[in-house]
Amino acid sequence: MKIREDFLPFSRPSIGEREIKRVLDCLKSGWITTGALCKEFEDHFCGLTGAGQAVTLSSATAGMHLLLAALDLQPGDEVITPSMTFASTVNMITLCGAIPVFVDVDYGTLNLNGDLIEEKITGRTKAIIPVHFAGAPADMDSIGNLAEKHNLHVIEDAAHAVGTYFKGIHSGGFGHPAVFSFHPIKNITTGEGGMITLDNPELEKKIRLMRFHGIERDAWKRYGKGGNPSYDIAAPGYKYNMPDLLAALGLAQLERWREFNARRSELAGLYLQGLADVPGVDLPAIPMYDHIHAWHLFIIKVKKMHRDNFMEKLAEYNIGYGLHFPPAHTLSYVLKQTGGGGIILPETDRAAGRIVSLPLFPDMTNADVVYVCDAIKEILNHG
Repeated sequence: MKIREDFLPFSRPSIGEREIKRVLDCLKSGWITTGALCKEFEDHFCGLTGAGQAVTLSSATAGMHLLLAALDLQPGDEVITPSMTFASTVNMITLCGAIPVFVDVDYGTLNLNGDLIEEKITGRTKAIIPVHFAGAPADMDSIGNLAEKHNLHVIEDAAHAVGTYFKGIHSGGFGHPAVFSFHPIKNITTGEGGMITLDNPELEKKIRLMRFHGIERDAWKRYGKGGNPSYDIAAPGYKYNMPDLLAALGLAQLERWREFNARRSELAGLYLQGLADVPGVDLPAIPMYDHIHAWHLFIIKVKKMHRDNFMEKLAEYNIGYGLHFPPAHTLSYVLKQTGGGGIILPETDRAAGRIVSLPLFPDMTNADVVYVCDAIKEILNHG
């Protein structure tokens, strides 16, 4: 086959005139830090998820940090989470002094295996952090039931999950805190940024204080018309607020999330069809329970050749790719903490050396997917 001349990136945000106008209007307003647009973004996100409260943030990592800190984790406390996730979650658990306890995933979906959680619960367990991996929801029924039975907190890692539904409920709408990401590769973006959703006014108040230095009033309330610039700090906090400039972009993107996700679903369907009979490749499995997949990522598992060689060949065909993720239990500092190993996660390990994320973003064409599928077939036939 003929190699394309232009590079097909792994991901690219879809930015149109609507987004440009929103951002330009914010710039012209003279108010670009945290203010009315962040509040509007939060309100719209509550409407999407069904959550009672939402808090804009500088990143999803900041959100995970704030939630874990607000739950007052103590050294030695344990938090259950999959190893197949981005390292930021495990970093925040560790930096709060707690211990990550890893549970294996389902090889097909790469989501947390709910049947394996209870055996990892001890008297020191304080929380479970399920990941809605690649846009497919975790089994929130089994996780919620276990959390209630053992009096545990649940924090949804919803970084991949704008538009993800489990049995008719959007991620973040189960009554537990959830953390969303708006990084440029996500289904909607603010450039960088995140959001916490929750249904706990007291916890929301605590998070808002911790988000901005411990100051009760943000800049909008202090320096807007009629504001009071004085402040007090009862407890120290962080600098994790989102600027209105980013919220402006997020609001325009949020208006288009159904359009984006519908296109992602179409492209994923083309991949599933185009790679259905390719030997040496395992395609993403679809959860058996009622759900709507957001298709944040399309991840294949390459069995016929070494994954590094496969990625090198994709690059030769001018195709971008991603790796989501190096399992957290294989990271150097985690290995050091655990004495060099001893964590047995057979399905995570089986998937770890095979996973490759293929290009998937709304502005891709059908022909782009056909090209990627044809390239994969050719690579594997000659690999």
